[in-house]
Amino acid sequence: MGRTVTAGHSFRSPGHSCPDQHDYGAGYPVQDYLFGPPPAKVLYKITNQPFRLAEKFIVRALESSLDGVAMLVRTSFLEGQSRYASLFKKQPPTHVLQFAERVIMHKGKMLDPDVPVRTWSKKLGEWVMRKPSTATSYCWLVWIRNSSGPSRIIWIPPCRKQLTKPGDYLLPEVLAA
Repeated sequence: MGRTVTAGHSFRSPGHSCPDQHDYGAGYPVQDYLFGPPPAKVLYKITNQPFRLAEKFIVRALESSLDGVAMLVRTSFLEGQSRYASLFKKQPPTHVLQFAERVIMHKGKMLDPDVPVRTWSKKLGEWVMRKPSTATSYCWLVWIRNSSGPSRIIWIPPCRKQLTKPGDYLLPEVLAA
């Protein structure tokens, strides 16, 4: 059994299992979480899985986690009659932790929302400098074993500036390379 957490490739803590489907050079095992062998039993699974596979990841995590699961999802993941019937009606999350501010995520890049980057403008037909933004909202869905009662929604107050430290984001010139 793993110690406590299975997480994505950026998580580093001795004694924790962090397999991923791709080798990101961090020294973690390469393993297909959904279609490979059953994942190791751990106390908690915390991840930001591929969004299109979120429901499958959640079901697999709930099967192999002893104490709880936390999954970062698009807020729109909470919608849908079929997902309600197949997941939320049977196993509603204990908590929905909704970000009050938009979390800027772009595939393969972590961009500083305060630093303009060179972006192609379809409207203007030219390159422009613009701060990264998103129209997508995100939340954490949390399941804590042996909890009872209805799901609880909690807002995560704006906190990016307090939690960001130098070196967290790639510099714009690195992105252009």
